[in-house]
Amino acid sequence: MKAILLFTAAVAFAMSPFLSTGFSGFSPDQFPMPQIDPPVQPAGYAFSIWGLIYAMLLAGSGYGLLKRADDAGWASYRWPLMLSLVIGAAWIPVAGFSPFWATVLIWLMLIGAIWALMVVPRGDRIWLRTPIALYAGWLTAASCVALGLMLAGHGVSGDRTAALMCLALALVIAVVVQSIRTDSPEYAGAVIWALAAVVVSNFSPLNIAVIALSVAGICILAVVAWRGSYGT
Repeated sequence: MKAILLFTAAVAFAMSPFLSTGFSGFSPDQFPMPQIDPPVQPAGYAFSIWGLIYAMLLAGSGYGLLKRADDAGWASYRWPLMLSLVIGAAWIPVAGFSPFWATVLIWLMLIGAIWALMVVPRGDRIWLRTPIALYAGWLTAASCVALGLMLAGHGVSGDRTAALMCLALALVIAVVVQSIRTDSPEYAGAVIWALAAVVVSNFSPLNIAVIALSVAGICILAVVAWRGSYGT
């Protein structure tokens, strides 16, 4: 039953962009202080990773349903991932009217995804660990981006300060998670993808501090992932 429910949740999550108006980012006027070209936000092309994530979550949960429905190791991660995907299926409609609640929900999605990654077994890498690692990695970046937009958009801090704080937070979370799940470098890969897109978005207008932090984060995560996977 858990395998059936997880596959259903994955289908609902993957269909959500097609059953709603879609999401191309928060509108500047959704915040008290409009966020026009905020430095914390990655370049638009980075969001194309969702296509890969949707496909792999569908394939992985489908494989689990057909081939690993009664496997005790696969059962361990299903509830937290299911929770994350169910919340994610409702995320786009919420984001359309409330950045605040969208930020709350994406952090709940992240908690579920990291929880699933922490308990997932080492076997079946392509069908099991890789989809969850990519999903959790991208959510690590996306949740911190959403938080940065909230901080700047509500005047808690300036946009550059919010970007630096939240990118640093994403890096701390990513290093901790990657250090624990050394067998899942795909997690670091998704975070690196986001950070690289932040670098691109900050070339114009030039924001040296955000670029420097993002490049440093890319290097740190690459080293952590390399050492975890191949040793020192």
